[in-house]
Amino acid sequence: MSSKSVPPARSLSGTIVLTPDKSIAQRAAIFSLLHKGPSTIYNYSQAKDPQTTLQCVQNLGAKVEIEADKISIYGVGREGISALTDELDCGNSGTAMRLLSGLLTGAGLSIKLIGDHSLSRRTMTRIISPLEKMGAHILARNGVFAPLYISRENPLKALEFTLPIPSAQLKSCILLAGLFGEEESCVIETIPSRDHTERLLQLRVETNALGTRRIYSSKSDEIPAQNYRIPGDYSAAAFWLVAGSIVPNSAITLPNVGLNPTRIASLQILKEMGAQIGIIEDNSEFDEPVAELTVQTTELTGIDIPQEWIPNAIDELPILAVAMAFANGDSHIRGAAELRHKETDRIMAITKLLDAIGSSYVEYDDGLSIQGNPNLDFDCAQFESFHDHRIAMASAIAALQGNKLSSIKDAEATAVSYPEFWNHLNLLRH
Repeated sequence: MSSKSVPPARSLSGTIVLTPDKSIAQRAAIFSLLHKGPSTIYNYSQAKDPQTTLQCVQNLGAKVEIEADKISIYGVGREGISALTDELDCGNSGTAMRLLSGLLTGAGLSIKLIGDHSLSRRTMTRIISPLEKMGAHILARNGVFAPLYISRENPLKALEFTLPIPSAQLKSCILLAGLFGEEESCVIETIPSRDHTERLLQLRVETNALGTRRIYSSKSDEIPAQNYRIPGDYSAAAFWLVAGSIVPNSAITLPNVGLNPTRIASLQILKEMGAQIGIIEDNSEFDEPVAELTVQTTELTGIDIPQEWIPNAIDELPILAVAMAFANGDSHIRGAAELRHKETDRIMAITKLLDAIGSSYVEYDDGLSIQGNPNLDFDCAQFESFHDHRIAMASAIAALQGNKLSSIKDAEATAVSYPEFWNHLNLLRH
């Protein structure tokens, strides 16, 4: 078990080019497999999850060529997908496992999906039930966990499915299966979730006056080439937006950050807390909204996050909890039970982080109340990452406010989504 030492920071300043967005990267790779012909993706992420997905795409028949910051994927189309191996290793990536489960159901391939220890503890119930309604036969450990053995003998059935929770992975899983069907499948979304899948696949979307969205997919949908430059990962930017707000005498610039409107509720949360964040939009090289973000030190105040904002801030809640710990006044996170089903139980993990820095809180089944204190004083905090990349990075940002050297167990977990994190922290530290 390895640990990383993190000294306090007097200030943070400089410009950081963020790791590419892994949600977009993984989808672009999978959709390139479905497109018959070449796709060219610039700025593809070197993080573990996107690289795992890229290997899975190759194992399903795509040819991949890598040259500097450009990758070319030669897709085989829906009819050309084949299982070149008996199993696909999804590593730590829930996105890979859930999206590929839909793709394999649609393609009618018999194959096993495996994952690492963390992914194998994450329930797959939400995808198993609708995929079985579409004709899949899925065997899972204890009925809910990976490895998943997926096959389909009968014709694919179209499905109209209302998302029980806002989940881009569940939505994408069903839409991918639907792409192989003669009749249209439809996913109904009452609360918005990340919309990268419908954007990249150019799927038909209908939105009513109440904001309910109906997204359709079928065999008649043409799969476009995935020719993109991938923007910087907003979820990575959130760590520096919080760090730049709470560490004294800080000024950080983050160019080319993806600002997809279904991803940036935490940006609004931080601004509501008083964060001094500048936004200069520049979409000239990208297919999604992109901007340069700047942040400087300011005094934050507590916030009661509206529950309807939670789905589009779910990945950023660990680092937002750090911001709340150093804010003036109390903050409240409720309606976030989904955090308990991530790489680890993130509500539990956040409480351990808060314990390490001496912050007061109340834990609920679906969230936390945090008593903020801008003058929170602690010395040698000992953090546990629980092998979770976002907990490791949130702990690192909290450690910057300590008086002495802190340590984080299994800090290498950051490589899952942000392999440059520690280098970037050293570049900013002054």
